[in-house]
Amino acid sequence: MKSFLFLVCCVLSTFKGVSQHSTYIDSIQKSIKTLSKQEQLQHITAIPYDKYVGNVKASEAMFLKAIDLALRANDSMSLSDVYFKLGQIYAYKEQLEKRTDYVLKSIKIYELLGEHVKAGVSYGQLGYNLKYGDMDNALRYMRKGIKLLEQNHNKTKIDPLYDNYGIMLTINKKYDSALYYTQKSLKLKKVLQDSVGMGFGYANVATVYAEINKFNLAKQYIDSSTAIRTKIKDNYGIAVNYTHLADVLYKQNLFEEAIKNYQTSAALAKKGGYKRLERYCYETISKAYVALNNYKEAYFFANKYQVLKDSVLNVETNNKVEQLKIEFETEKKEKEILSQRADLAEKELDLSQKNNYILILVALAIVLVLLGYFVYSQQKIKNKQLIRENQLKDALTKIETQNRLQEQRLQISRDLHDNIGAQLTFIISSLDNIKYGFKLPENLDSKLKNISAFTSATIYELRDTIWAMNKNAISLEDLQSRISNFIDKAHIASEGITFNFENDKSINDNIEFTSVNGMNIYRIIQEAVNNAIKYAQATIISVKVSQINNKLQVEITDNGKGFNKAQATLGNGLNNMKKRAQEIDGELTIVSKEEIGTTIKLLL
Repeated sequence: MKSFLFLVCCVLSTFKGVSQHSTYIDSIQKSIKTLSKQEQLQHITAIPYDKYVGNVKASEAMFLKAIDLALRANDSMSLSDVYFKLGQIYAYKEQLEKRTDYVLKSIKIYELLGEHVKAGVSYGQLGYNLKYGDMDNALRYMRKGIKLLEQNHNKTKIDPLYDNYGIMLTINKKYDSALYYTQKSLKLKKVLQDSVGMGFGYANVATVYAEINKFNLAKQYIDSSTAIRTKIKDNYGIAVNYTHLADVLYKQNLFEEAIKNYQTSAALAKKGGYKRLERYCYETISKAYVALNNYKEAYFFANKYQVLKDSVLNVETNNKVEQLKIEFETEKKEKEILSQRADLAEKELDLSQKNNYILILVALAIVLVLLGYFVYSQQKIKNKQLIRENQLKDALTKIETQNRLQEQRLQISRDLHDNIGAQLTFIISSLDNIKYGFKLPENLDSKLKNISAFTSATIYELRDTIWAMNKNAISLEDLQSRISNFIDKAHIASEGITFNFENDKSINDNIEFTSVNGMNIYRIIQEAVNNAIKYAQATIISVKVSQINNKLQVEITDNGKGFNKAQATLGNGLNNMKKRAQEIDGELTIVSKEEIGTTIKLLL
C-alpha cells in the first residue's frame, strides 16, 4: 500500500536494526564524564547507528555537545561525522529543515577533507531525504552517492544506498529497476553476513512484489524476513513484518485477515514504543472496517489513530474521521427511523413519506457540504505542501549562497596572504639588504628603519584581517587568544611599560561574534593600547575582559598623563573607535583625568 511504502521509507533511513538502546546511551553519558574533552568526542562519534537511533532524545543532546567539543578541538572529521548523525536524528524526528541542513554541512566538510566514501553516504542520505519534496534532485543526489561508493569499491557502505534507491524507484513505479536494486542489496547483505540487514532486505523485496501484485512471492520473502528477525530478536522488525503481511492481504481484499495482522503489529508497536508504526496500523484498520461497512469499528480505530497523530495537523485525515462519525450517526438514525416506520406504517403512511423526503434532502445536503469541505481541505493541504517545498528550496539556496560567499572570502584571504603579504615581506628584506649592503647617511638610515617598521606593522595588520576573513564566526576564546598575543607583542616592543591582561573565568564560553564584529572589537582594543603607548607616557597598561549583567565588557586602563576631554580635540584614532563601536551596537565610554590616566570601556 502506498501509505506503508512511505512508512518503510522513513524506517529504512532511521530504524534499521533498532531495539531499545537507552541503557547503552545512558552508560556512555556516565562513562565519559571523567574523560578529557578529546576522549569524550571520540567516544560520542563512535556510537553505532542502531544505538543512537534507539534513543534519539538523549542522542540529540549528546551530539549537540559533541559539536562544541569538535569546534574547540578544531577536529573537522569528527565535526562532519556528528553533523551527519544529527541529520539522521532529525530525519526520525521529522524536523525536515534541520535534517537537510546538517547533512549538507557534513557533505561540505567531507568533500574538503577528500573523504569520498563518507561524502557518498551523505549524498545518499540527502537524496533519500528529498524523495517526496523534490524527486528529480533526490534521484540525482542518490546516484551521485552510489557512484562515489562504487568508485571506491566500498560494499559495506553502498549496501543501504542500493536498498534506499530501490524504494525510491518503487515510489516512481519503476518496478523492474526497483526489484534489481533491492535484490542486489540483499545479495550484498548475504555476502557480508549482515543478519539485521537481511531482515530488511527480504522485507524490501517483498514490498516491490506486493506493489506489482505478485502476492505469493511477497509472502515468501516476508516469511524469510520474519524467520531472520525472530532469530535475532528484532522486535521492531517482527512488528513491521506483520504489517507487510497485512498489506498484502489488504490488497487481496482479505480484510478480516488483514485486520488481525494489523492488530498484532499494533500491539507489538505499542509495547516497543514505535508510535509511527502503531499509528499506521490503526489508520489502515479503520479503512479496512470501512470496506466491510462496519462504521462503528472504523470510527473507533480512526480515533485511536488521531490520538497518536503527530503535532503537524493532517487536515484530510481529520475530515475522514468526521465523515466516518457522520456516517455512523446517520446510519444509527436511519435504523431508528426505519424501526419507527415499521411500527407506524399503517397509521402514519403520509407522515413516513414526508420523513423520507426530509431524510433524502438532509443526506443530499450533508453530501454537498462534505464534498465542498473535502475540496477545500484538499486545496489547503496542497497549498501547505507548496509552502513547505518552497521553504526547503529557499533554505537550500541560502546554504549554497553562504557556501559560495565563504569560498570567495577564503580565496580573497589566500590572495592577500600570497600576493600582498609576500610583497611586503620582500620590501622588508630589500630594506635590510640596503642597510647592511651600503654605508648610508644617518638620516637616510633612520628613514629606512621607519619604512621597515611601518611595513612590519602592515604585515601584522594584514594577518589580523586574514585571520578574521578565514572564520564564519569568532568565538570569545579565539578573541581572547588574539588579544593576549597582541599584548605580548606590545610588551616586547615597548620598554619600560608593564602590560596586564585579565580574563574573567566566569564568562560564558559559548559567546560568538561574526567575523566583522569580532574584528571591530579587536581593532578597538588595539587602537586603545597603541594610543596609550604613543601618547599617554604610561608605565602600566591593563586590559580586562569581564561580564556584567549578561553583557560583555572590555576595559583598557593606563596610568599615563591623561587629558581634558573638554579641551582636547579627538583624533582619528578615538573617532574610529567610536564608529566601530556604533557598527557593532556597542557602547563606548572614555574617562580621562590629567596626571591620573585614561580608562576606555566597551560594553556589548
